[in-house]
Amino acid sequence: MSARQPDAVVTRSLRTPRAAGIAGVAFALLLTAALVLIRLAAPSDAGDAGALFADPVRKRQVVLALNLVPFAGIAFLWFIGVMRDRIGQHEDRFFATVFLGSGLLFIAMLFVASAVTAGYLAVAGAGAAGSAAGLGRRVGALVLHTYAMRMAAVFTISTATIGLRTGLLSPWLGFLGYGIALILLLVIDVTRWVELLFPFWILLLSLDTLIESFGGTRGKTHVRGA
Repeated sequence: MSARQPDAVVTRSLRTPRAAGIAGVAFALLLTAALVLIRLAAPSDAGDAGALFADPVRKRQVVLALNLVPFAGIAFLWFIGVMRDRIGQHEDRFFATVFLGSGLLFIAMLFVASAVTAGYLAVAGAGAAGSAAGLGRRVGALVLHTYAMRMAAVFTISTATIGLRTGLLSPWLGFLGYGIALILLLVIDVTRWVELLFPFWILLLSLDTLIESFGGTRGKTHVRGA
């Protein structure tokens, strides 16, 4: 048993960052696809349901985007779990709590926004026009753009901080995360395309993790001051 323990530790230390990288890449691609599909298909007027249902191609794009969201959420949840496992004993309780809480809240709000939007599609598709259908779409957009994306900003800040403190993250990537989080917190209402910055940063983080797992030593750095 004692001869096998070092091999088991090495195998686990190699597989954990790769699992995080793969899950992060999957989440980034799925969420980006969903957001782009919704942006291209949904009419600019929040109350103009007819413009969406008059074009079956646009309607199918929105339905496809909504079907991608659960898989993006699963990949993100896996990403959170593997990242926490990778941090291990170096985890700071304060930032770890913010990291986990903001990540779970982001997933929950993403699912709520998707469910409300799906309900809006069902109501509007059945011919029930009026304030109820318009309210459903506005609620879904508000949950996603105002609340979920700000939780994504908090998640980015906590992840960047933990990554910099433990040495698991490249300095340029950590400071880029701070900049993106600031944009998501302050100027998310300027244009909805800003939302793509979050999955873009997760993609960069995941690719950096995958590259580092193939022979890098950054993950062996200890927490500063520990």
